[in-house]
Amino acid sequence: MPWKHASSGLVLLVAVLAGCSSTSESSKPAESAVATESGHSRCDAAAVQFAVGKPASAALLEQARVKAGAQTARVLGPNDMVTLEYRSDRLNMNTDQAATVNRVNCG
Repeated sequence: MPWKHASSGLVLLVAVLAGCSSTSESSKPAESAVATESGHSRCDAAAVQFAVGKPASAALLEQARVKAGAQTARVLGPNDMVTLEYRSDRLNMNTDQAATVNRVNCG
C-alpha cells in the first residue's frame, strides 16, 4: 500500500514539474514576434527637415513619416494637448497658427 501512494505522488510531482518547465527555444519565437511588431524602427528627424516652412497636410505628413522611418506620425498645433510619453518610433510635426510646420522632432 505505501508503494501505491509513493508512486502516485511521484507521478503527480513529475507532472507538475513538467508543466512548469520551459525551454529557451520556446521563448525565442515570442521575443522575435514582439521585435517584429515594434519594427525596431527609430525616427530620424534630421531626414525630415525639408518639411519645415511648408503647410501641413496629410500628404506631407505621410511623406515625412516614410522618410523619417517612423511607425506613426502626428501634426501638433500650437494649442493641441499631447501625451508626454516618449516614443522613438513616432514623428511629430509642430505647426504654428497658420498650420505651417515650424519644427519636426521625434518622440
